[in-house]
Amino acid sequence: MYNFLQLVRNENMKIYRRIGTWIMIGIILGIVILVSILSKSFDKGTGNMWSVMSNIESFTYLLITIFTVVVSAESVAGEFSSGTIKLLLIRPWSRSKILLSKYIALLIFALLLSVLMLLSSFVLNLLLFGYGDAKTANAALGVLNNSGPFSYMMQVYVLDYLGLIMIVTFSFMLSTLFRSGGLAIGLSMFIYFFGMVASGLLAMLDYKWVEYLLFLHLNLKQYLSSSEIAHDLTLGFSLAVLAGYYIVFVGITWLVFNRRDVAS
Repeated sequence: MYNFLQLVRNENMKIYRRIGTWIMIGIILGIVILVSILSKSFDKGTGNMWSVMSNIESFTYLLITIFTVVVSAESVAGEFSSGTIKLLLIRPWSRSKILLSKYIALLIFALLLSVLMLLSSFVLNLLLFGYGDAKTANAALGVLNNSGPFSYMMQVYVLDYLGLIMIVTFSFMLSTLFRSGGLAIGLSMFIYFFGMVASGLLAMLDYKWVEYLLFLHLNLKQYLSSSEIAHDLTLGFSLAVLAGYYIVFVGITWLVFNRRDVAS
């Protein structure tokens, strides 16, 4: 167990010793600070911290998705393109453990960015706006149930993180399929954005197979604040579809990585 934790630690070190990683973290913090201060500056007395947090979350989570796609797509493909994968595989660890350590490190990175955004946004806007009235906040956020604004925002972050896990897993799979880190990153970004646009258009079609498209189920937080969902989908159904895709992505990743020839 200790050896495996060392593997995860080594993978984390690879991520955080890059200057690009700290630039990503700086961008996230910068956006939180900038949006919060601007919101307070233009506030006419009707604003509240929860609305600002919601706006920050909606925009910044897109950036977090892009950042994690870049890091995850580079995770395995970058090792092959630089040739360092050979040095990694000659060590007394199985390929499965090496692959799992990389994947866990990516999930930790995605979680770190999410928690960093949540804590910085919460603390800063609490200082600027105060906690505020729960009923007013619920109305502004469009909360359908009786949960308070804090509980609602926690649910938003958890559901968005589940969607983020799917994107990380998908990018990680592409990273094992291609030896070029640049190709894996470019293809991941293209499929992600094209899939989001295409799924939004296809959702308007009255076909049963549309309900099983991956990108139609990534926005899980829609179930918290909308009573009208395309194709009358439910949260349980979306989670089941995502679970199916997750198993496929993980299976392909494991199979390809364990069978790949690194001699060349």
